[in-house]
Amino acid sequence: MTQAMSDGSAQAMFAADEASRALGITLLEAAEGAAKLRMTVTPAMVNGHGIAHGGYLFLFADTAFACACNSHGPVTVASGADISFVRPAREGDTLTALAEERTTYGRSGIYDVSVLRDGEVIAEFRGRSRTVGRVEGSP
Repeated sequence: MTQAMSDGSAQAMFAADEASRALGITLLEAAEGAAKLRMTVTPAMVNGHGIAHGGYLFLFADTAFACACNSHGPVTVASGADISFVRPAREGDTLTALAEERTTYGRSGIYDVSVLRDGEVIAEFRGRSRTVGRVEGSP
């Protein structure tokens, strides 16, 4: 992945992603088939056990996945995804999501996302993508 963000649809898609930006997610890098994002766990993201709600961790990883699979240009959406939670995140933790393309075939692709806290894996996400062409209302 390059250190600087390349021009492309990953940046345009993220700029229009109000849900992710409202949670404080930042797109740090985007390259062909890869992305790096950052998010800090806020008090609103913590569940009744005092740890980050899994839905927020999934959303964070899914956003990284979306940036990576849209880095090629055509509009691409998720056809499925799953996540494994390895360690808990807590309020105030700054998380990094690293998304990487594993393979593409036809209009489909497989991407892995590692969610890290201080370099330690806290979750692993695998997303399956499908290129669909232009989606109404997308940039």
